[in-house]
Amino acid sequence: MALDSTQAPPPVPPPLAPDPTPAPPNGFVLRAALSNWSLWTALLTPGVLTLAIRVPELVGDDYEGAYSVVISTGIVVGMLGNPLWGRLSDRTRSRFGRRRPWIAGGALAGVAGTSVVAFAPELWLLVAGWVLAQAGFNAALAATMATVPERIPAADQGRASGAFGAAITGGFLTGSAIAAATQHTAVMFLVPCGLVLAFTGAFALTLRDPVVDAPLKPFSLKEFAGTFGFDPRRHPQFGWVWLTKFCFVFGVAAPSTYMVYFLAARLDLAPVEAAALVGLVFLVNFSVQTGVTLGTGWLSDRLGRRRPFAAAAALLAATGLLLMAFADGLPQILAGQAFLTVAGGLFAAMDGVLVFQTLPDPGAPAKDLGVANLANGLPGAIIPPVATGLLALGDTDYTLLFVLCAAFSLAAVAAVGRVKSVP
Repeated sequence: MALDSTQAPPPVPPPLAPDPTPAPPNGFVLRAALSNWSLWTALLTPGVLTLAIRVPELVGDDYEGAYSVVISTGIVVGMLGNPLWGRLSDRTRSRFGRRRPWIAGGALAGVAGTSVVAFAPELWLLVAGWVLAQAGFNAALAATMATVPERIPAADQGRASGAFGAAITGGFLTGSAIAAATQHTAVMFLVPCGLVLAFTGAFALTLRDPVVDAPLKPFSLKEFAGTFGFDPRRHPQFGWVWLTKFCFVFGVAAPSTYMVYFLAARLDLAPVEAAALVGLVFLVNFSVQTGVTLGTGWLSDRLGRRRPFAAAAALLAATGLLLMAFADGLPQILAGQAFLTVAGGLFAAMDGVLVFQTLPDPGAPAKDLGVANLANGLPGAIIPPVATGLLALGDTDYTLLFVLCAAFSLAAVAAVGRVKSVP
């Protein structure tokens, strides 16, 4: 009897398990992005523009120290509050769901705090109002961000991440437009509050927020301490994403923070002349960056790729920073800014989706989204003393600072290369 020499066909691999995340209802991404846009407008308009007007109204010409206290206090409250409100949102058990109470309540608290800032007769009351505004708006942002991995399948998260990233730059542009349209300080504060009530209120009312009745562990001191961190040994992919975010943000934060002083030193301009030029450059940059962010989020979903966009962003940022570090005129500086603009748009689109797809606990995402947000806030606290030290070494034209930032951008390329669980 002849032996059958044909080979058995290779076993067919089992089909991939479908993403259990249900498809979001129509218009979910748009409503969530508009809510985020309104919240960021309410946060960024005072932080960048209107607080700088309001503080001198209360304390007079000697306002630098008071302004520094107000801004620093707000940064600390916002940075630490985001993971805390996220953790409490994850633990919320109510008949209204676990996200809606924090979105609606946070928005109302933020509006109340901003109203206090707008009309406070004393500096201490302004500080208290700004703390309440930061706490409230960050609570709403933390809960809103958590709805994305809960409501949107992984394959479609790029456009949501892009829309949320564009909401930040859109908030800056909207705040700038409001400040340019009126000279009335109270109006500058209250118009963003009206946007929050309209768009975040609409999102909270239409959000399908299932009631969660799973039992909770006691909120112990250890549980509270864990709110602000994670174990990178147990969750290395999330750790590499966190490091990618930190290095990228560190790289691009210095040019925006010190742009006025950099231009004044490099182009021999008076600070007021440099500030006017920076305002124009940033207006163009943020407009372009918003479009790049939206387009990149959509394209990444179509291609099913995330890391290449993030790596390209970091490489472009390093290039732009080196161009600016050694620029000897305005054309080279503007070229560097162009690289940074595209880099910022690419990374803003991928920032959220990288975090969404490496969360340590997808069932309770808000806390870890807040921890990821620390990577955005910490560079802003670290760069000023670093810059001060470099200036003391004689780096009066910021070359060393920008070279250091370029090195951090290149480190972001290496870090994102270690994120193997995201395509």
